[in-house]
Amino acid sequence: MAELFSDEWMKAFVEKWNAEPELSDALAKIDFNSVIGYGYPGDDKPIGVLTVENGKAVAGGAYNGEEMKWDLRASEEQWRKWMEKPPGMMGLGSAFTTGKIKFLVGDYKGMLKDPRMAKPFIKSFTVMGQV
Repeated sequence: MAELFSDEWMKAFVEKWNAEPELSDALAKIDFNSVIGYGYPGDDKPIGVLTVENGKAVAGGAYNGEEMKWDLRASEEQWRKWMEKPPGMMGLGSAFTTGKIKFLVGDYKGMLKDPRMAKPFIKSFTVMGQV
């Protein structure tokens, strides 16, 4: 298996993202566009990046200086736990308040208040587990 958030891993994530209607189609309905970075706390920059246009992942790979709209950080152990058993809304809220997930860039509270974004965000953990 490729290293978590590596160029190879992110390219596979693109395919899995687009194959999941509860993620890509749900975000397409709200014209979701973003550049999302994934990595670990304490790192200067994210490891991997995903570019989403109208809900569909159009590019994924190693971070190369892209401007992030979201930059998500958690320990590798935590990411892997969520890939095995994705968090629900309560688990995600708890992870945010306890610092298990950090949003270096992005409006976490705004996203959680909008079920059109929150549900696909939670679904993204299931998709990560398929990579």
